[in-house]
Amino acid sequence: MGDPVAGYTLRLQRQESEIQSLSEEIEILRNQQALGSSSQLDELREENAKLKYRINVLKRSLQEDPAECSKTMMNINQRLQEIFCESINSAYPELVNPPLSVTPNQQAKFGDYQCNSAMAMAQMMKAKGLKVNPREIAEKIVQNIPENEMIQKTEIAGPGFINVHLKKSFVSKLLTNLLVNGVQPPPLEKKQKVIVDFSSPNIAKEMHVGHLRSTIIGESMCRLFEFLGYSVLRLNHVGDWGTQFGMLIAHLQDMFPDYLTSSPPIDDTLITFESKKRFDSEEDFKKRAYQCVVKLQSKEPDFIKAWNLICDVSRKEFQKVYNCLDISLVERGESYYQNMMTEVVKEFEDKGFVQLDEGRKIVFAPGFSVPLTIVKSDGGYTYDTSDLAALRQRLFDEKANIIIYVTDSGQASHFYVVFACAQMIGWYDPKVTRVEHAGFGVVLGEDKKKFKTRSGDTVRLMDLLEEGLKRSMDKLKEKERDKVLTAEELVRAQRAVAFGCIKYADLSHNRINDYVFSFDKMLDDRGNTAAYLLYAFTRIRSIARLASIDEATLRKAAETTEVLLDHEKEWKLGKCILRFPEILQKILDDLLLHPLCDYLYELATTFTEFYDNCYCVEKDRQTGEVVKVNMWRMLLCDATAAVMAKGFDILGINPVERM
Repeated sequence: MGDPVAGYTLRLQRQESEIQSLSEEIEILRNQQALGSSSQLDELREENAKLKYRINVLKRSLQEDPAECSKTMMNINQRLQEIFCESINSAYPELVNPPLSVTPNQQAKFGDYQCNSAMAMAQMMKAKGLKVNPREIAEKIVQNIPENEMIQKTEIAGPGFINVHLKKSFVSKLLTNLLVNGVQPPPLEKKQKVIVDFSSPNIAKEMHVGHLRSTIIGESMCRLFEFLGYSVLRLNHVGDWGTQFGMLIAHLQDMFPDYLTSSPPIDDTLITFESKKRFDSEEDFKKRAYQCVVKLQSKEPDFIKAWNLICDVSRKEFQKVYNCLDISLVERGESYYQNMMTEVVKEFEDKGFVQLDEGRKIVFAPGFSVPLTIVKSDGGYTYDTSDLAALRQRLFDEKANIIIYVTDSGQASHFYVVFACAQMIGWYDPKVTRVEHAGFGVVLGEDKKKFKTRSGDTVRLMDLLEEGLKRSMDKLKEKERDKVLTAEELVRAQRAVAFGCIKYADLSHNRINDYVFSFDKMLDDRGNTAAYLLYAFTRIRSIARLASIDEATLRKAAETTEVLLDHEKEWKLGKCILRFPEILQKILDDLLLHPLCDYLYELATTFTEFYDNCYCVEKDRQTGEVVKVNMWRMLLCDATAAVMAKGFDILGINPVERM
């Protein structure tokens, strides 16, 4: 398999040599007596800055611990992009920001990856008056490919496609690294702080199916960022403040006059319904409700206690949902930002961005025709003010590098204006700090209309989860799993299937689109569903167990056995396993999680092809005894299961060993 230490030493020597060469160039540039015109001086100073930057990059690379680097999974696509970037810059140094395109090859007979830069480069050169055949460009790129550890050969096809064939020894080494060190993410340049704002139900209202998508998508995004090494703060921006609390408190006082000394048995949905009914029909009650709002906002202790009682009841109900779905959140509702709003308004006023409109204070953002209302005509604050205060706190107090809001797409335009106002006032630079709205479509029923109960009401989320549990148990019993699993194993399988299928059905669709909620489809163990993947995972895990190969034996084999990739199905599976970091990078770029679901399904089906064509364990046909174990193939099984398990973890799905 070659000596990795020798290879790394050679790389270090090459880098040291380049640093020395670049340092000499900088010394020459420092000798300003050799400079002519001022334009020459500017050009050379710019080149000087570039050289210094390249030296710093190389020095950082040299300082990295090679042992640590080798433990992480390599993003093969990214590494190929680095190689072709160097090649293109060497072949055409005069081109500024030449196009770079490297993708996995769709047809195995043409190679493993493909560089498609030549055609785009020909167009770029044509725009400059240079007519060059794309195939000639491709040939020149290939001639300038630097010495590297991964490319076996290249072939130029058609008008200028460069097909790349990877070295089997290189892929085998990466698989061994995965088996020895586990599924480790590529190293981060620097640790960054991420805030994800998701779920965000309203106090005194039950969570419904509309909260399902934000909760599932937000949780999965957090898990991805955490796996990749980011510091993540998961925020639940609950609706726990506002005029509606006046009527809730007024009704609480009437229903439970001794609430200050004896904790009342509050039903938050009932109190919301009854208080709203009274607010609409009783004028005296409405006046008292407004007085309660004023006293609550003035932080009078009795009213704060009433508010806390109402909030606590809702929190307990929310937590039942979060426990089922294994969701972790830090609650910071609208009330958290109340004291910050005055400062936000003052800052916008001081910088001259506030306009008066019929008693309201409004702010227009560049390029948007609808303003934010930061103070109402009665002097009260709005959701706009609250969202600005929250964003400011997250930028300046939390010092977040990335902030993501996971809400339905209907709120997108509101958040775009909030972000634009924050940039206008100078709170953040979008080139430095990533602030993004990750919107999603609505949940539809099988009739393709908004998901409702038969009576037309919004579906309670807890009812939906309980229905999922019932249906998953029915499915397990239909497959007679209750006859082979213990009672405890059956319950674990029930929860894994029910909640896993609900999550996967959501995450496997492009979040931007609406999706149809169907228990029958999500519990089907055929096709791209969690049910299919969970059963596939259980089967893969059982292969070693049925061959009486324990974990310790697999660990030792990983260190001593070369992963052979001679059979075409072994080769296909090995490459598929190693695409995992590429998929995660894609999700990081566009915050769309369905490519991970598509990848896991592809991995499971690719494994099935491998298993059907390559014997992992050979048994005596008469006795059924194991006569031969092809250990390198057992390691491919183990690597597949390891990547699937990590993929499940990011999606928030909990597989079980027995189903």
